[in-house]
Amino acid sequence: MAAALLAGQARASGDESAPPKPNCPKGQVWDSKTGKCVLQTSKATSDADRTDYAYRLAKDGRYDEALALLDTLQQPNTAKALNYRGYATRKLGRTDEGIGYYLQSVALDPNYAQVREYLGEAYVIKGRVDLAQEQLVKIKALCSTTCEEYEDLAQAIAAAPQA
Repeated sequence: MAAALLAGQARASGDESAPPKPNCPKGQVWDSKTGKCVLQTSKATSDADRTDYAYRLAKDGRYDEALALLDTLQQPNTAKALNYRGYATRKLGRTDEGIGYYLQSVALDPNYAQVREYLGEAYVIKGRVDLAQEQLVKIKALCSTTCEEYEDLAQAIAAAPQA
């Protein structure tokens, strides 16, 4: 069973030093303290674990589950949680709502490169390549042109239809 849980792992936090988290069944969340999946209603699971696992769910295409998990946070208004909420809502096709969450995240942490990448991608979807370019410039100042966030947004901008 452990092998099944570990199949198809993805790094939820994007931190290369973090161990991959297993794919928990619906209604459960990975708890780093116990090293296993627990009910998402468990009060023992930290907001950090919930936030990271919500991102994992969103990256796996489980957007509604990610949003439901983010709804359980005791402190939902962190830059990371708002970024991941924006990501899931954008992927559900609610781009304007996602942009709103991204802007809240940027206001909390202007140096958070990942939210600037996702905000830029949302602007590309809306046809606002000019605003996406602004985010690209800010990402370059934060982490240069070799970081993943810069490369991904630059690729999205390059693939955008030209006006």
